[in-house]
Amino acid sequence: MKQNVELHIEELLLHGFGNVNRHRVREALKCELTRLFTEKDVPSLLSRSGDFGRLDGGTFNIPSGSKPEAIGAQVAQSIYTGFTE
Repeated sequence: MKQNVELHIEELLLHGFGNVNRHRVREALKCELTRLFTEKDVPSLLSRSGDFGRLDGGTFNIPSGSKPEAIGAQVAQSIYTGFTE
């Protein structure tokens, strides 16, 4: 059974990305999270609890010069993984 998920990200802090186009990062993040929640199950942590004060998406490495779309997709995957741990 598919569940409806509404995710509101109040603030997203990305350190060490310099002058990156945040609007393109945001759009890629949104698209990738939509894909992950559509193609995979809703993580049990998210389906049990409705509110998170803070979620640590962990750390990851992005090659220098990466496009905003690649950054947004990686951030989305880290957020999704944060719900599963």
